[in-house]
Amino acid sequence: MGRHHKIEKVIVEKGILSLSVDGRSLQINLEDVSGVLASAKKEEQQEFEVSPSGYGIHWPLIDEDISIDGLLGIEHKPNSSRKSA
Repeated sequence: MGRHHKIEKVIVEKGILSLSVDGRSLQINLEDVSGVLASAKKEEQQEFEVSPSGYGIHWPLIDEDISIDGLLGIEHKPNSSRKSA
């Protein structure tokens, strides 16, 4: 499971997602993360929920989710703790 993040100052404006993650400011072109979000109406882009754990952001009006780990380029590998018989 991904690490928990502190997400603040989320703004969607003029095709850009701006936010602060763990004290680091990010500005990301919506087209680079979600065509659905990029093509949504302004009202749909403005209605979002940040998960309490900081795992992601959800836009309920368009049923779109963005993972914070994904935005940060953090890759998760399958758990390989099981040994072959």
